[in-house]
Amino acid sequence: MLNLIHLKVLAAVARHGSVTEAAKELHYSQSSVSHHLARLEADTGAKLIQRVGRGIRLTAEGRLLAVRAAEIVGRVDAAANELAAQVGLEAGRVRLAANASALSTIVPKAAVALDQAHPGLELILIDSHPVESLQMLRHGEIDLALIFQHADAPLEEEEGFRLVPLCDDRIYLVSRRPGDSIADHRHSAWIGGCLRCRNELVNVCGKEGFTPRIASLSDDIVVVQALVAAGRGVTTLPGLALQAHRHPGVHATELTGFSRQIHAVTYGDPPDPPAIAAVLKALAEATR
Repeated sequence: MLNLIHLKVLAAVARHGSVTEAAKELHYSQSSVSHHLARLEADTGAKLIQRVGRGIRLTAEGRLLAVRAAEIVGRVDAAANELAAQVGLEAGRVRLAANASALSTIVPKAAVALDQAHPGLELILIDSHPVESLQMLRHGEIDLALIFQHADAPLEEEEGFRLVPLCDDRIYLVSRRPGDSIADHRHSAWIGGCLRCRNELVNVCGKEGFTPRIASLSDDIVVVQALVAAGRGVTTLPGLALQAHRHPGVHATELTGFSRQIHAVTYGDPPDPPAIAAVLKALAEATR
C-alpha cells in the first residue's frame, strides 16, 4: 500500500528536481528524503529515481507517480483544511490563485477583512494565470481560483467547476495622449499580452475594421506601461491592472462596451467548506 508521506516526498522532489531542495521544503534531512524514496521504490517495485552526475532525475515511472502524488497530497491537505475550518474557523488554510492585477487590488482588501474576522485562518496566495489556476484547482493543488473571463472568449465549461461572479473589469486604451481612440492607432505598433488578452485586443481593433500590428509581447503591467510611455506602442489594459500600477507617462481611455468578468471559482459540489465560504464572502465585499 502506498504511504502518504512517501508520496509527499516524491511530489516535493519532482517539484524541485532536487533532494536537497525537497528536504529544505519538508524540513527533513537529505538522508531521510532518500530513505523515503527508497521505501517507495520498494513498495511499488518500480525504479523512480535515477542518479545523474551529482543530481537526480525522475524515471518515466517516477514522473507518472509524482503527478498522481501531487494530486493525492493536495486532496488530503484540502480535506484536513475543510475539517479544521468546520471547528469554528479558528484554524484552517485556504490556497487562492489569482492573476497579478487581482492579487494587487481585490485580494489585499479581502485579506484584511479575513484577518479581522478570522485571525486563525491562513490565506496562501499564488500568482497564476487563469488557465493554470483552473488546472491547479482541478488537481487539488489550490482551494479557490480568481479568474477573468472575456465576453467573446468564455471559458470552457467543465463538470465540477462553480463560478461565482464578482465584478466587471472595464477595458482601457493605454497611450501617451489623452482622449485617444482605437481608430487613431490603426497604423500604430501594439503591445500584446497572454493569448486570451491578445485575442481580446484583436477583437477590440477588429470592431474598428483593422488588425493590430503587434510589435511587442509582455504580461507584465509595469513593462507594458513603460513601453507605452517610451513610445514603443499602445495597448489595452483592464481597470484592475491600472489600479495596481499607473505609469505617470501614460493616459487611459475607457473603451465603451468592452469589459471582462471577474469570477471566483470553486471545485466540487456545494456547499463550500466554511473556510472557502469565508474567503468568497471577503472577495465579494472587496469588489463592491
